[in-house]
Amino acid sequence: MGDPAGVGPEICLHLLRSEVVAAECVPVVFGSAPVLKRVSERSGIPFEAPVIPGSPDALSRDALRQVDIPTVLDLSFPAAAEFEPCKVDARCGEAAYQFVLAAIDAALAGQVDGVATAPLNKEAMHAAGHLYPGHTEIFAERMGAERSCMMLTSEELTCSFVTVHVGYHEVPDLLSVPKILEVIELTANAMRRIRGREPKLLICGLNPHAGEGGLFGRREEERLVVPAVEAARAGGIFIEGPLPPDTVFLPWRRKAYDAVVCLYH
Repeated sequence: MGDPAGVGPEICLHLLRSEVVAAECVPVVFGSAPVLKRVSERSGIPFEAPVIPGSPDALSRDALRQVDIPTVLDLSFPAAAEFEPCKVDARCGEAAYQFVLAAIDAALAGQVDGVATAPLNKEAMHAAGHLYPGHTEIFAERMGAERSCMMLTSEELTCSFVTVHVGYHEVPDLLSVPKILEVIELTANAMRRIRGREPKLLICGLNPHAGEGGLFGRREEERLVVPAVEAARAGGIFIEGPLPPDTVFLPWRRKAYDAVVCLYH
């Protein structure tokens, strides 16, 4: 459901009633039923979905696998009637974090087939003591993943990122050949599963004009990106670049390639 004080509850109310969503899957909202009811009363969006108490017992009994209509798994949120919408609140940050963990655990247990996340408020989550940059890091830690990267995908464009949620001045020092190669490999693996074939990848440079032969930056393209690209090619991955970002995203390239590896987010 995301942060209770954010847009997540309203989005969830819409998806619970969406015929488009129902045609694709059976949505189960991991969140707070009292919050959804409160938002429903304020917004006028009806809340009619059945509610399952989100107790450990309910989850252990394979209850979610029996669900065949849009449903809400009601997880504990004591401040459901107290928080102020659109305001940063550590209690909301804690709740959003717990909602995500519950969804991840359900997926790992085979109770659900996938997880879609509504927005977190990182400031609220940090105020609650959970110092993650975003969803990706929460998923990686909870799943015990040794390698991970963030990927954004749509029908028209897919991008993965070597660095995420850091200031631009930090990016060059966080880049390395192994890290860039790792994200290339993760991207290729993901696109094989999504596309069902060997993907064609592009990679962006770091500096304007991809460094213009070393004129801009500290030769990051030559020192870091090119060796990673060569190693990826040696491993059988089709990848071109580094290219200037302003030319990578031309419409014809979006159609001709499956994904773009970006050095920063």
